[in-house]
Amino acid sequence: MSGDPMVNPVCLVENVGSSFCVSDGAIRYLEQISQPVMVVSVVGLYRTGKSYLMNRLAGKRTGFALGSTIESETKGIWMWCVPHPNKPDHTLVLLDTEGLGDVKKGDSKNDTWIFCLAVLLSSTLVYNSRGTIDNIALEQLHFVTQLAEHIKVKSPTPAEGVENKEEEEEEDSQFVKFFPNFIWAVRDFSLELTTREKGPIKEDEYLDNALQLKKGISQKISDYNVPRQCIRSYFPSRKCFVFPMPATPESMSKLENLGEANLHPGFLEVSQRFCDHVFTESRVKTLKGGHRVTGRMFSHLVRLYVETISSGNMPCLENAVVTLAQIENQAAVQEGLKVYQSGMAQVRSSFPVSADDILDEHQKWSQMATTEFMKRSFQDQEGKYISLLTEKVDEHYSELLGENASSSEQRCWQLLSKLSKDLNDGRQKGEYTKPGGYAIYCSHRDSVISQYQSQPGKGVKAEDVLEAFLSETNVEANFILQADNSLKEKDKEIQKQREKAALEEQQKKALEEKHKELQRAQQVEGKRHEERMQQMETKFEEEKRLQVEELEKAMQRKLAEQEDLIKKNYYEKAELMRQEIDQLKDEIGNNSQSFFQQTVLPLIDTGVDVFSKILHFKLMKSVLKSSPV
Repeated sequence: MSGDPMVNPVCLVENVGSSFCVSDGAIRYLEQISQPVMVVSVVGLYRTGKSYLMNRLAGKRTGFALGSTIESETKGIWMWCVPHPNKPDHTLVLLDTEGLGDVKKGDSKNDTWIFCLAVLLSSTLVYNSRGTIDNIALEQLHFVTQLAEHIKVKSPTPAEGVENKEEEEEEDSQFVKFFPNFIWAVRDFSLELTTREKGPIKEDEYLDNALQLKKGISQKISDYNVPRQCIRSYFPSRKCFVFPMPATPESMSKLENLGEANLHPGFLEVSQRFCDHVFTESRVKTLKGGHRVTGRMFSHLVRLYVETISSGNMPCLENAVVTLAQIENQAAVQEGLKVYQSGMAQVRSSFPVSADDILDEHQKWSQMATTEFMKRSFQDQEGKYISLLTEKVDEHYSELLGENASSSEQRCWQLLSKLSKDLNDGRQKGEYTKPGGYAIYCSHRDSVISQYQSQPGKGVKAEDVLEAFLSETNVEANFILQADNSLKEKDKEIQKQREKAALEEQQKKALEEKHKELQRAQQVEGKRHEERMQQMETKFEEEKRLQVEELEKAMQRKLAEQEDLIKKNYYEKAELMRQEIDQLKDEIGNNSQSFFQQTVLPLIDTGVDVFSKILHFKLMKSVLKSSPV
């Protein structure tokens, strides 16, 4: 887990005057966590011992406030981040929520939003209650029936307007794909787990029996069935634990101070099974589409949902994914660019370097930048952000090309100036204005050229600068040649043609060098594009796999629910469930196609093709640009 360990819980969501706001300190802590998070929330009526269970999950006796009076201790949502005991490189995020039904608070709307936040944020939801699972207990869990009224799966388009009943039911059927696993923790259970028909039963059967539906169409039966149907339909898995009294009634007020020797053995046994189940079965928190959530992403998710609720709007799972994708993809672009700039800084410190050297390093670090981008990005289905990264990388590369060329040009002229000492002395002494001066001039100039060509490390402008040098000296050489009385006119013409041929040869050599650079740059750009597409295809196929996995889990849960409905002769509900299953099968079939090849690649290729032409023009302009003289 990144950052310093969290010694004690901190407030994550403050509840002040029935309004919510996030705690900046808690958000800053989450932003440091790059590991995937498993988020366990506990909800339930106040003074039912929720905080004790969360302390057990944290491996501590104290932490979340237990309190010893009839007043609710926890306000808002408190968070405790601890290393996952069974899964290295994962963080367990424990959320202890404000007790529901506080008579002093008297605000059912506030309770509903607390419950909704717990559902939205967690990957495992623990509902904590006392006594037994009876109709009263289920009526107290009426918040689950209001989830569909407070949480949306899809964002309606303006053209859709107000949703009809059929659309609302379709949304309800989607919850099972995105909602957390559900655990009912029954505290202070004093009955025997047995029935007349079956005799002794297990805890899960006890919950399943309590969630059985009644037949009939009366309002009373409908009211009875609604909370049960919601729990059965919304949550992908259900688990039950029944806890006996942890200690004698007179010791309950000081529970957190009691050692295990003073606790009921049966309570300790169930507590251990509860913790083991949570540690083993809790999933990494995921977004719609199966994207795994890190602590950093979770911080954005908390802020997004709380701000949405506080503004009076309804949280939407689809909008949350879109918003988080924008945040993460923008950050992924910056992280990829940072990797590239950091790597190329090593090259920059060695300027001037050859065209091959800077191109090889560009290819290496641009690929590493893409790899870094892929680690964090998701749902970049139109290639907008990978194209943005490519553009920023190439803009920086273009700047480096210019700096490298300027550094090379400067070094080459400095070298020529140093090597031209004899040439300059000859001018000052007038050696070239005497008969035979042309031959002396050519000797000194050829010596400069020979020494210049033998010097390493001149960089990309070596031939350009030599061409410019020859152009300058060619004018001077022709002037000296014409003034040399020791040469006949015929010899002067021959030497003049040789001067011209030498300059043209150097110009040809410099141009060939530029074309070689451009050709190599085009080859590297083609390879970069190919590598980028391979990484993108791998990324998108993994995202598709997660989506299919998400859909298959939902379908398996609905198949089990359908089978149970058929056994209980609820044929009408089973038929509705069959329609939902068929819809999931269609979605799985659509996602099984080559999503990247058929949908994403054409969009990206169109954008990249336009961008590649712009980049090609920039490279050509940079490579073919003549050196200033």
